[in-house]
Amino acid sequence: MQTEKVVNHIVEWLKDYATSAKMKGFVIGVSGGIDSAVTSTLCARTGLDLLCVEMPIHQGENQVTRADRHIKWLQKHYPNVSRQPVDLTPVFDNLVATLPAVDNEEERFMSLANTRARLRMTTLYYFAALLRYLVAGTGNKVEDFGIGFYTKYGDGGVDLSPIADLLKTEVYEIGSFLGVHKEILMAPPTDGLWGDDRTDEDQIGASYPELEWAMAMEAEGKHIHDFENREAEVFQIYKKYNSANRHKMIPIPVCKIPETLK
Repeated sequence: MQTEKVVNHIVEWLKDYATSAKMKGFVIGVSGGIDSAVTSTLCARTGLDLLCVEMPIHQGENQVTRADRHIKWLQKHYPNVSRQPVDLTPVFDNLVATLPAVDNEEERFMSLANTRARLRMTTLYYFAALLRYLVAGTGNKVEDFGIGFYTKYGDGGVDLSPIADLLKTEVYEIGSFLGVHKEILMAPPTDGLWGDDRTDEDQIGASYPELEWAMAMEAEGKHIHDFENREAEVFQIYKKYNSANRHKMIPIPVCKIPETLK
């Protein structure tokens, strides 16, 4: 990958899009992970306003610390960057207390994980509307178009997606080029929705390089019977997520009314 040229292309694309939309800049949720670190840095390089919002919800201390250090690094290098901490923990807790109890606690736990992402999306759009900013998405190609590993109307609710055509390994390559802190580059990817230390790989059952391989194999028209052992396992994991989350990757179904009924 021609890393520097890709960086310049994304930065110009961001700047042109915001200018054409007559918006003043961008707002982004900074989590302490590689995707938000790279996306926020790319937005900062446009020279337009960038608001970095920290939105912990029972967040692990290491994630909060990484986010804090990254934003401080951004502000040191880019005068157009500002920050806004918003502690969503009491909001989340009050919502949980208001919701009725359910019999299946495991399903409730999953639903509440997605609720965290949707509270953050709502917060970002509050500031976007207030300041005439665009909400910048942080999803990469594997998450957005491979396995659908994001929350619908949560971290998937954005105005534009600067890195959604980049594989996860390419995001790391750009992060290294941009000078993102080593602790972020070395940290295992996590969605931070569970209040513990589980990683993306823990949840998915495969690493991002493995999933990228599976995406490439699917693009070549390969099938599960073409592989054995770990390769077969990874390909099956990829296909399972790709199928189950297909609804996130296609337009919302619209019931078309026949002209004869109108």
